[in-house]
Amino acid sequence: MSRLRRMPRQQQPSARTARRRSYDQFCATARALDSVGDRWTLLIVRELLAGPRRYTDLHADLPGVSTDVLASRLRDMEQGGLVTRRRLPPPAAASVYELTGRGHELLPVLTALAEWGAPAIGERRPTDAVRAHWFALPLRRALAGLTHEGIVEVHLDEGEFHIRVGGPDVDAGVYGDGPAAHADARIALDTELCLALGRGECTLAEAVKDGRIVVVGEGPLAGELRGE
Repeated sequence: MSRLRRMPRQQQPSARTARRRSYDQFCATARALDSVGDRWTLLIVRELLAGPRRYTDLHADLPGVSTDVLASRLRDMEQGGLVTRRRLPPPAAASVYELTGRGHELLPVLTALAEWGAPAIGERRPTDAVRAHWFALPLRRALAGLTHEGIVEVHLDEGEFHIRVGGPDVDAGVYGDGPAAHADARIALDTELCLALGRGECTLAEAVKDGRIVVVGEGPLAGELRGE
C-alpha cells in the first residue's frame, strides 16, 4: 500500500491594512482630493456644517447614498481627521458626528463650489431631491455683507432653515435645518429669488426694496436687513 504524503498546509495570506486610494502626487491639490475627492464626502461636510448630526439624520438628508457607502465615508473622514464621533449624554443615548477644526476649514471650499455651481441650477428635474437647508450656502453669499451679528431665519416654499451672519465663522454650525430656537430676524422669499441671490443676479437690498423679501424683526439685524 502506498504511503499517502501529507500535503503542506496552505499558508493564509497575511492581513493587510486597508489603504485608501491616492493620486500619489506631491501636490497640494492631489493631497486634498485624497481626503475629500471621493463621492459623497463633500456633501457629508455640507450636512455637518449645520452642526452635529446623527447617522440616521445624515442618511435621511443624503438621498441616494447607501448605508454601506455612508458608513465607509464617515470612517474614512474620521481616520483623516475631518470628523469626530461622540456619544451624547443621557437621555439621548445616541452618537453624533461633527466636524473637527480641520473639517470646518472646508467651509470656504463648499461656499466656492456652491457659487461656481449656482449657474448650473435651472429648472428642477423630476428626479431632483431637495432640502430647504441646501440653499443656505448660496444664500450666505447675499448675506455676507451684514455687519450686525445674529441668526436669520429663512422661510422658503420648501421649508425653513437658519443662518448665522455678521460674525466670524466658528466651529459651531454656520447654518441649521428648521426654525431657529431664537432668531434675530426672519425673512421670507421664494426659491427662485433665493437662487438668483446665490447667482449674484440681484442684491439683498434690491429684493427687499422691491418687496420680494419680507423682513420680520425689531432688532438691529432686522433693521439692517430692511436697509434702515
